[in-house]
Amino acid sequence: MKELIEYLARGLASRPDEIVVEAEERGDQIVFHLECAEQDKGRIIGREGRVVNAMRSLLHVASIRAGVRASLNIE
Repeated sequence: MKELIEYLARGLASRPDEIVVEAEERGDQIVFHLECAEQDKGRIIGREGRVVNAMRSLLHVASIRAGVRASLNIE
């Protein structure tokens, strides 16, 4: 799942080398923290949050297939 988030974010970013995804386990849930360059935040979030919501939807599908709960935070 971490690789999925990295792949999507690097495809959107103008500085893909600055994309960092960290996973934090909180009981039965995994929280992914996505860090990127300040200039790329707008691209990753998208207009009215549409891009990040699409990423979260894909993460939700992947987490269901893996049998865990997951969420994504942009930092």
